[in-house]
Amino acid sequence: MHLKFATNISFMFQELPSLSARYASVKKAGFQYVELAFPYGEEINTLKAAKEESGLEQVLINAYPGNVANGDLGLAALPDRVQEFKETLEKSIEYANALQCKRMHLMAGKIPPGTSNEGLQKMMETYKSNIKYAADRLQKEGILALIEPVNNKISAPGYFLYSPSQGLDIVKEINHPNLKLQFDIFHVQIMAGNLTSLIKEYLPYVGHIQIAQVPDRHEPDSPGEINYPYVFKLLETEGYDGFIGLEYKPKGKTEDGLGWFKGLST
Repeated sequence: MHLKFATNISFMFQELPSLSARYASVKKAGFQYVELAFPYGEEINTLKAAKEESGLEQVLINAYPGNVANGDLGLAALPDRVQEFKETLEKSIEYANALQCKRMHLMAGKIPPGTSNEGLQKMMETYKSNIKYAADRLQKEGILALIEPVNNKISAPGYFLYSPSQGLDIVKEINHPNLKLQFDIFHVQIMAGNLTSLIKEYLPYVGHIQIAQVPDRHEPDSPGEINYPYVFKLLETEGYDGFIGLEYKPKGKTEDGLGWFKGLST
């Protein structure tokens, strides 16, 4: 199997206290690629040194999300924070360049309680405008801009971009050469199902894939709704040559749950 799996160190190897401490363990476990959600809580040079020492390729980070402690989960769709979105994008670019990372997920953010239909329309206008801006800005740095529908049933109630079809429509409408869809199979299964058909339909617009089992977001071989051996074979058959991020929560110690990965190469 020739699929390229990237360990998400925001979810995995949490036995170690910091992101920077996790790179070496990822390499030891047999991976070549790594991704993470938010690197902004650690000093940039510390992360850079750990990544370089490990020899891993950093394939994805998320853009600065705002104040997560206050409930933020991205800024791109928030009309009153456009300037903050643009300013913090520069911080995100600084981290991406330090890690030699060529993909960035631009998180939409949450819908404020009580938002009217008119308010939702304004959020969509803001979102599209910010995504166009970011796609342009990131293109100058050689970084691919990604948007991802996130399920609002389990993981992120109130998240603005939750529908896979809406995400695809936005990518098609903006039609920017530096914008693609981040296709998280965990979120897509929860919101839409029909994985075989959607993978085939969406793949030409996909710039990154992530996986986890449904419903508990554990290892892909843990009990759940998704037949990942079938999905992996489908992705190979369809010619997917991008990365697959392991954005799952290990049931126990990370290394104890890697049997599925080690089995792929035997």
